[in-house]
Amino acid sequence: MTLLEHIKLELRAILTNPVVVLTVFGGVIFYSFLYPLPYSHQTPREQPISVVNLDKSQTSYQLERMVDATPNVHVVQRDYTIEAAKQAFLKGEITGFLVIPEHFYKNLMLGKSPVLAYAGDASLFLVYGTVVEGLAQAGGTLAAKAKVSKLLIDGVPLELASEQYSATKLNSKPTFNPRMGYVDYVVPAVFVLILQQTLAMASGLVGGTQRQGKGYWSLRPVLSVVLVRTLVLTAIYYLLGMFYFGASFDMYGISKLANPFEMLTLMLPFFLTSCFIGIFLGAITPRRELVTVLVLISSMPLIFSAGFIWPVEMLPVPMQWFAALFPTQAAISGFLKLNQMGAEWYQIREHWNHLWLLAAVWGALATYCFSKYRSQPTG
Repeated sequence: MTLLEHIKLELRAILTNPVVVLTVFGGVIFYSFLYPLPYSHQTPREQPISVVNLDKSQTSYQLERMVDATPNVHVVQRDYTIEAAKQAFLKGEITGFLVIPEHFYKNLMLGKSPVLAYAGDASLFLVYGTVVEGLAQAGGTLAAKAKVSKLLIDGVPLELASEQYSATKLNSKPTFNPRMGYVDYVVPAVFVLILQQTLAMASGLVGGTQRQGKGYWSLRPVLSVVLVRTLVLTAIYYLLGMFYFGASFDMYGISKLANPFEMLTLMLPFFLTSCFIGIFLGAITPRRELVTVLVLISSMPLIFSAGFIWPVEMLPVPMQWFAALFPTQAAISGFLKLNQMGAEWYQIREHWNHLWLLAAVWGALATYCFSKYRSQPTG
């Protein structure tokens, strides 16, 4: 059997297996549209809140109107006690409530800093952040108005007072997330995980299917089967990877700063390692469906230890060791620095070397397990 014939047989085994085809093409393409869909509007708007106004002054009512005017929140009710607002929150009628304290207007006129209190569900950090941002904007605008009024009373011209109401001015320019949206933050990292997990499932499912019966995989040398399978799947995933980091990023307006050649170079050890992990799982699991179960179970620990949700340095040491055994952390960090942050190649070289080390380790483990379990009779 020639190498070309072996490649054709491996490609046929992949393309004629409906489970593998659904995982590789259906899963990758489906997720490219499905996952970013909930975040297509980037940030939530018009979150329902309640206001507990304990001051009942004209200025406090003005603050209520300013809060309601922001696009982030919508005042749907007004409660007279904090306990009533709390009950409405617990029932899910509102996402939070604002408390305007007593003597709010008095303290404002005396030059003191009144404290506005907000309660909400911080576990929904996107909603919580949106509401807090809206309240902060309204509070900051009212504070600026009070400051300008005091300067005018002191004889400062209006034009000068409008510029000097604050000692400092904030000129915020987002660097790596220009739209300050959730899509730009999470989608590039999760797409890397999707490519990794579907590739591992695909290679594992092919091996798991072939554990029953005889075929070219039982006649060819072990190393030849492992390498050809890896070659074919890597070639397929290069096409899918270019779709993810190319057309899919363009579809959602995600920035692309990397040199295409450098992106393709970083993909190679990443795809090899992912494929070897799948071959290893396909060899050690008694039934092919267990490959999918194991890969899916590992997804949450891998994504939360990848370093973009929570800093790697703040993870427990055992979790850091666990993350270092898989390509997720190095690949996500490398791709984000290269493509979203515009890093030079030397700045991600350590991630590239880490991926090659993992490819060597998982490749040796996959070859050993494939050889061991292939030689055992199936029952």
